Amino acid sequence: MTGSRGMKRVILLALALIGAALPLQAQNRSPDELNARLAERRAVEAVIWGMPAVNYDLMLQEMLRKTSGKVNQVLYWGRPLDGRNQTLTPNPDALYFMVFFNTADGPIVLDLPPGDRNGSFNGNIVTTWQVPLEDAGLLGIDKGKGGKFLILPPAYKGATPAGYIPLPSDTFGGFMLFRANFKSRSEADIAASVAYGKRMKVYPLAQAKTPPPTVFTDAKDVDFDSTICYDAGFFDHLNRIVQSEPWLDRDRVMIDQLRSIGIEKGKPFAPSDAAKAVLSAAAREAGDWLEARYEAGLPPYFSPTSHWTFPAFPALIKAAGEGFTSPDDYPLDDRGLAYSYAFVAIKRLGAGQFYLFSIRDKDGSFYDGSRTYRLRVPPNVPVEQYWSATVYDRKTHALIKNMSRASRASNAADLQKNPDGSTDVYFGPKAPDGKDANWIPTDVQGQFELIFRLYAPTKVFFDRKWVLPDVELLAAQ
Repeated sequence: MTGSRGMKRVILLALALIGAALPLQAQNRSPDELNARLAERRAVEAVIWGMPAVNYDLMLQEMLRKTSGKVNQVLYWGRPLDGRNQTLTPNPDALYFMVFFNTADGPIVLDLPPGDRNGSFNGNIVTTWQVPLEDAGLLGIDKGKGGKFLILPPAYKGATPAGYIPLPSDTFGGFMLFRANFKSRSEADIAASVAYGKRMKVYPLAQAKTPPPTVFTDAKDVDFDSTICYDAGFFDHLNRIVQSEPWLDRDRVMIDQLRSIGIEKGKPFAPSDAAKAVLSAAAREAGDWLEARYEAGLPPYFSPTSHWTFPAFPALIKAAGEGFTSPDDYPLDDRGLAYSYAFVAIKRLGAGQFYLFSIRDKDGSFYDGSRTYRLRVPPNVPVEQYWSATVYDRKTHALIKNMSRASRASNAADLQKNPDGSTDVYFGPKAPDGKDANWIPTDVQGQFELIFRLYAPTKVFFDRKWVLPDVELLAAQ
């Protein structure tokens, strides 16, 4: 069934090309019918194209609606993430600090602390379209020394003061994800990680001589949901981006495409009920196509038969790292897919972290939350920081709600190792006898997916000299 969904977009395009060659009378369709079909096709493409910006706006609007946090302040989660945080595939083994910045009134400074015995971080700074501006932290451009990252607005002509790391942006908006590392989940270590993150400062460059205090808002008890909405509401978010951001040269082809579905810069977006029905149908179709492509699988990482995959298609990883500057490549389909299940971007993927995705077990079957599985992590994992395994809801790509925990990581003091140095991690509705410390609960009512994270991976990993085996289904207990 998913294969036919994935082909629907191609079939519609083929029918459109055939229909375009026929006289209007032969098509036996009214102009209104043809315009509706055109609008739906263009709306499908708009969803795929607009996914990273809508993904960003979903998070921004959740902050503005559900917390007291504001733009150019710091939103953070004062404990490891749980199911209340419904962002896409987040990491519950670091503390999250997010800064949604906007340079419409001038450059913004992100003054980030150095790593020391009291703390460290891995950070990424991106535009509204989630194009990476820079990586920061232990393995970022600052090499753990911290620094004053200066976000410059589009077409900025002013001077850049000495002592700053200038980051020219082609959008006014954007955000930073700052992951504060912690030594363990003890209250003292979590408190220390929070205190470390609160050493950052955010302020306008115009106030750099006497910066105002940075405002921090804790969202740990907020139901923060930025999962993708495949309905007409998607286009409200997209319209907000069109109204607030400049058109990028590479995207100017979308100006007329969006105008045909009612989104035009400087004009209100007020679709009729009939138009909303068309937009909702288009959003659902785009979601079906993206889901079918995701199910088809990302490229395997270790070998052609491995069920651990790259986190995105390599063409996207390359293009994003280069800021989509190549005149001959623009992997929009790959980008739309990636931002349907994740957020943020990394300028140098692998320098600070790398992610392995898995949606199928050793036998090629999708993970079933009612069954029990084992991942045997070989000894000597090639990382300088830590590794983790995390479970997500297969449908939403967010943490499973109402679970006691979502992950197990090498920085967990109670994690049990085997005599040979390997570590068994279990996934299922119930912990195997004596294995609670190494178990991650799943929802018996649904499917799940996995991410294996490596922070500060070494050359051994990239040379494939260390291989993570596929997850095995265990016999019923």
